[in-house]
Amino acid sequence: MFLLLALLIGVVAGLRAMTAPAAVAWGAALGWYDLSQTPLAFMGYQWTPWIFTILAVVELITDQLPTTPSRKVPIQFGARIVMGALSGAVIGAASSLLFGGLIAGIIGAVIGTLGGAAVRSRLAASFGQDRPAALIEDAVAIIGAIIIVAAV
Repeated sequence: MFLLLALLIGVVAGLRAMTAPAAVAWGAALGWYDLSQTPLAFMGYQWTPWIFTILAVVELITDQLPTTPSRKVPIQFGARIVMGALSGAVIGAASSLLFGGLIAGIIGAVIGTLGGAAVRSRLAASFGQDRPAALIEDAVAIIGAIIIVAAV
C-alpha cells in the first residue's frame, strides 16, 4: 500500500514538481506520519511545508507563462525525478520502506512527467489553447496530492 502511494506521489511530482513535496511536508508537520527517527525528519519541521508551499505556488504561476520550458528538458525532468524521489521516500519512510519509496517515487515521477505532458498536449489540442489544460493538470496534481497524503 505504501509503495503504491509513493508511486502515486511521484506521479504528482511529474505533474507539478513542488506540489508533491509540499503535500508530504504538510503531512509530516501535521503529525500524520512520523519521520523523526529518519534522515527525512526535516520534512516535518515547522518551516519546511511553508517553504515547499511557496515554491509550489510559484511553480503553479510560472507554469502558465509562455516562456516556461518543457517539463521534458533535462533540468525540468531532473527536478521532477528528484522531487518524486524525495516525496516517495517520505511516504516510504512512514512505513520503514524509505529506499522502496524513493524508487517508487522516481518511477512515478517519470510516469507523471511523460504521461502528464502527453495528456496535457491532447487536452490543449482539444481546447484549442493550453491554459484550460494546465488548470486541469493543476487541479489533478493538488487534489491527488491531498488524497495520497491523507491516505498515508
